[in-house]
Amino acid sequence: MAVYIVRRILLMIPLLFGITIISFAVVHLAPGEPTDMMTDLNPKASLEAKERLRALYGLDQPLHVQYGRWLGRLARLDFGTSFTADRRPVLEKTLERMPVTIGLNVLSELFVFSIALPIGILAAVKRGSLFDKISTVGVFFFFSVPTFWLALLSMLLFGVKLGWLPISGLRSFDYDQLGFWAKVGDLARHLVLPVVVGSIGGLAGISRFMRSGMLEVIRQDYVRTARAKGVPEGQVIWRHALRNAVLPIITIIGLSIPGLIAGSVIFETIFAIPGIGQLMWQAVMARDYPMILGNLVISGVLTLFGNLIADVGYVFADPRISFSGQG
Repeated sequence: MAVYIVRRILLMIPLLFGITIISFAVVHLAPGEPTDMMTDLNPKASLEAKERLRALYGLDQPLHVQYGRWLGRLARLDFGTSFTADRRPVLEKTLERMPVTIGLNVLSELFVFSIALPIGILAAVKRGSLFDKISTVGVFFFFSVPTFWLALLSMLLFGVKLGWLPISGLRSFDYDQLGFWAKVGDLARHLVLPVVVGSIGGLAGISRFMRSGMLEVIRQDYVRTARAKGVPEGQVIWRHALRNAVLPIITIIGLSIPGLIAGSVIFETIFAIPGIGQLMWQAVMARDYPMILGNLVISGVLTLFGNLIADVGYVFADPRISFSGQG
């Protein structure tokens, strides 16, 4: 197992190199530069001032020189310094907000899988029943509804009209004056809308994957044999069928790891949550090249490790797969 993992990590190096090239090219293909944001709205900014800013940020150098310098810093785990006014290191700003994004996404994933898996299993076992039909209609409805639109409607209903839940941030203004359990309750109330609304799309998709995988498995010969031997139906479903039906879900879990950043941009911006997603949005709006590139590289690394985790998970879930047969 250790040899397989080491081999896969070594194979990630050329892939990561390709990711850096594509990320750097895409960012610099976008029209405009960071200095435009600082000089275009200032009527007193002269052409010489703009050129001095470009030289300060190294934007006056050819692209291959800029890429070489950035790649050299990246090899030392130096993601550079943000172009924003605070001039703080990119890695420092990212790590500062990472716990919020990870916590929010972990809660969303737990909420999704705790509901989607039972729905998918029951819909497959009770295929054609009223529950299956209702769940299918509900799943396709929520899967087709734009989540940002659903988020705005939820904020309007539960936050503005009914006043049940806060609609932005993670804490109330008087958070520091509250007791321990009051703080926990306040944080929970702030997380309800982002977690639930952010989970709708994933819940719909994963429940469909689970239903499809379970329907395929329960038709297999070994399941029919188990039933013919008199094995209780619950044991057939939960011990024999589920283990193989869950294999596609392992892939989804691995590929959902990059969504810690990418999927958080919309919700953290809408709900004003100070996480990596909001930081990425602000960087794009400000054309903050180091921050954008740093987050793109982190997303790429998470994607590669997500694939590795999914492959390792296959081995533990299915004894027919071995590390010697992979890679």
